[in-house]
Amino acid sequence: MDKLVIRDWSEADRPRERLMDLGRRALSNAELLAIIIGSGSTEESAVSLCRRLLLDYNNNLDTLSKLEVTDLCRYKGIGDAKAISIIAALELGRRRKEEVQVEKPILNNSFRVYEYFKHQFQDLPHEEFWVIYLNTASKVLDKHLISRGGTDFTPVDVRVILRYALQLKAKTMLLMHNHPSGTLRASAADIELTRKIVDSAKIMDIFVNDHIIFTDTAYYSFRDEGLLK
Repeated sequence: MDKLVIRDWSEADRPRERLMDLGRRALSNAELLAIIIGSGSTEESAVSLCRRLLLDYNNNLDTLSKLEVTDLCRYKGIGDAKAISIIAALELGRRRKEEVQVEKPILNNSFRVYEYFKHQFQDLPHEEFWVIYLNTASKVLDKHLISRGGTDFTPVDVRVILRYALQLKAKTMLLMHNHPSGTLRASAADIELTRKIVDSAKIMDIFVNDHIIFTDTAYYSFRDEGLLK
């Protein structure tokens, strides 16, 4: 009789599919461990094996994390490779708890944006267009370089901007680009591009907080200048 692997289970019982459909929080500890080991033994499924393993240690993951390879290999269906996978996963969890959570910066005005990002544009001989993606509290989720161009223009694909926003579940965005010439004003092309991005983002309930033009020594904010309502 072959081992009962996850792909052979009924679809409703597959923890990988359950995680995809319901999210990681919906799975029990046994189901999460079953994903790690992938298969059980000829007598029991991976989930059943992991339930039994956890039960032997009072369902305490902290206790389980102290086990060695030889301890885990006493269970039929767990060999060296699976034991090492379990130990590695629990060790990652331990290390995660040790890490200091860095507070995300809050970018809720143009000066804060300028101070946060000015070094990225410092001394660049060409234009770059970046977007910072924010949550509802104006905290940074991520930032992406959208395009890089010449000395006075860089082409921007609005679809790329919105794809990142959807992936990050961003609520708002900050548009940014530099003027290597040092000109602190918005060109007609800058204004038209901003309007295009604002209108496209609104359809998806995503809002543009500002578009900021950087030079080496100063900045120009569309919102501060009344170009964004």
